[in-house]
Amino acid sequence: MPDFELSEDYQDLSNTVREFADEVVAPVSAKHDEEHSFPYEVVSQMADMGLFGLPFPEEFGGMGGDYFALALALEQLGRVDQSVAITLEAGVSLGAMPIHRFGNDAQKQEWLPLLASGKALAGFGLTEPEAGSDAGGTKTTAKLEGVGDAKKWVINGNKEFITNSGTDITRLVTVTAVTGQTERPDGSIKKEISTILVPTNTPGFKAEKAYNKVGWNASDTHPLTLDNVHVPEANLLGTQGRGYANFLSILDEGRIAIAALAVGAAQGCVDQSVKYAKERSAFGQNIGKYQAIAFKIARMEARAHTARLAYYDAAARMLAGKPFKTQAAIAKMVAGEAAMDNARDATQVFGGYGFINEFTVARHYRDSKILEVGEGTTEVQLMLIARELGL
Repeated sequence: MPDFELSEDYQDLSNTVREFADEVVAPVSAKHDEEHSFPYEVVSQMADMGLFGLPFPEEFGGMGGDYFALALALEQLGRVDQSVAITLEAGVSLGAMPIHRFGNDAQKQEWLPLLASGKALAGFGLTEPEAGSDAGGTKTTAKLEGVGDAKKWVINGNKEFITNSGTDITRLVTVTAVTGQTERPDGSIKKEISTILVPTNTPGFKAEKAYNKVGWNASDTHPLTLDNVHVPEANLLGTQGRGYANFLSILDEGRIAIAALAVGAAQGCVDQSVKYAKERSAFGQNIGKYQAIAFKIARMEARAHTARLAYYDAAARMLAGKPFKTQAAIAKMVAGEAAMDNARDATQVFGGYGFINEFTVARHYRDSKILEVGEGTTEVQLMLIARELGL
């Protein structure tokens, strides 16, 4: 029988982050959500704890852990504040991980210690106004100009919905861009998409005004403009023309991380509902004594438990070097739906108080919808699962 109990090291990490989430993150969550302000003081303490370096080797300033350790941290943060959790997830999975996976030695030495320290953030510029789920529709271009050592990529285009792209500590955004094209036998054009490292202080790079979002209000999200941005030829990340394929593999890993965050959100709704149901009285007894409420919360717990097992399985397969694309898609879909369903049910349990923003369940209600959209919509996950079934 498989053993789903956490080892002592994993459990200690989970407990430590849980305590941090309850004692440090939760007390300021409502304030940052209301003000739409980035929680710099919280991120700084997360950096001091080493959370941004969890899955990276010690030689690059990391903690020498693995991706499952990151997932456990995200689950505990997601219980109380999804904005803080997604800041960590995007900073590691989308910001630093592409450099770790595909960067050369010089790129790793330059960027990984800084990003693993959490003193600086990076984003990944993939999505565009007309290229969301269909990332192959990328229109941003990068052309090599100059000769010899003076060769530079000249980048022009726009990106949308880029997390961690406009904070005071953002130092880098990796962008996908069309670097060439070839004609297929049928006459259609195949784009060559590559990934290029763009420091945020590069002339022509601009993080536009932050979005006014439904949720994740303390998370930093901007559209980006790249207007004749010049970066060295050496800023190409990985092999030219492999940018799209490489980032698909990053998304496979990221779905495990997002699933863990979503499980945290789902569990947070359970925990808040249990506490409230034991305290709130109606018609002479605590509402948790009524079967309608008790069964609703029991179903919420079942969703969270099932989603947790799904991301545990996907993570175990990934760490064992086994195929995990389908399991990651299942985990992301199941966990995202669990978070949204539990947020809706928790709001019902809380009644009118569930509609007041200062309550955690109200934030989860607004925050959780994006978990069915970001880093691959539910429909994309279903497509991946159906494709694996041969359909």
